[in-house]
This record gives sequence, C-alpha cells and structure tokens, in this order.
Amino acid sequence: MTAAAVLTLGIAGPKGGVHAAPALIDPHSVMSDPEQARADYVEHCSGCHGQHGDTVPAHLPELQGRVGWFMCTPEARAYLLRLPNVAHSRISDNAELADMMNYVVFVLGEGTAPVGTRPFTGEEVARERVHALTNMNLTAERLRLANQLVRQCHAPASIRALYIGEKR
Repeated sequence: MTAAAVLTLGIAGPKGGVHAAPALIDPHSVMSDPEQARADYVEHCSGCHGQHGDTVPAHLPELQGRVGWFMCTPEARAYLLRLPNVAHSRISDNAELADMMNYVVFVLGEGTAPVGTRPFTGEEVARERVHALTNMNLTAERLRLANQLVRQCHAPASIRALYIGEKR
C-alpha cells in the first residue's frame, strides 16, 4: 500500500503502531519535486536512517511511521530542521532541503503528522538551520521532546524509543 493510501485511509502502519489522525492529502503534493526529494533523502540520509527510514539495528531514530509526530509542536518541528546533519546539509538550496524534509515527514512518516500540518518551506528552513543544535546530547533532547509529544499531542509512548523494540 502506498504512503498516500495510508494517509487517506488512516490505517495503522507496518509495525502496528497507533498513528495521529490521517492527513487527508497526497504526501507528494507537499513537494515541488517528489523524485528529487526522495533522491536527496537516499543520498544524504539513508546511509544511516535506512532507505525506508527503518534504522534497526542501528541505534538511530527510526523515521518510518513515526517522524510526523515531531510536527505537533513548534519546538519539536524546529528540532527536525536544527539537527546538525539537516542544518549543515550539503543541500544548500533551502527549498530543496524543505522538500527533502517534507518527504521524510509526509512519506516516511506514513500519516503520523497531525491533520492540518503545514509542510516545511524554504523560508522556514532558512530561518531554522542557522540555529543548528550543537553541544548537546541529541538523544536526551529527542527524548525530552518525545515526552512532550506524548503529553501534549497524545503521541504513542513508543515514540520515546529511538526505534521500535529498543530495549531501555
């Protein structure tokens, strides 16, 4: 089943997780060039996060069917753009980087972005990437935000783990 179908039907993701209310949009409609966005993800991110956002057994955040929850609060949304490998990406065109991040959120995220979520824009990327996260434990910051998402946005408690099945 395509990511668009998952978004439209609002069914559970491949790992059986409970998702946010489905966004009633075609995820590819939030990108000016969906194929370039996918190619950028594959080139710049998939080496660590996996081609489909499923990182296991790597100890990195799994994106597949989960990352959209981070669009629920302004702070968590900004976090995605301020991550060092995003903010310092070799993709210098902010609109192109926004498209890639929209691919991550709306395609790999598989319907986890709350209904009405605005896609990233080039202007937002430009504004946030100059505030790249440094000198902090990114895992601890992610957990802090995940706890916030569970409380404020009713994200599943499993979002606290870096990946489904992580032993804590």
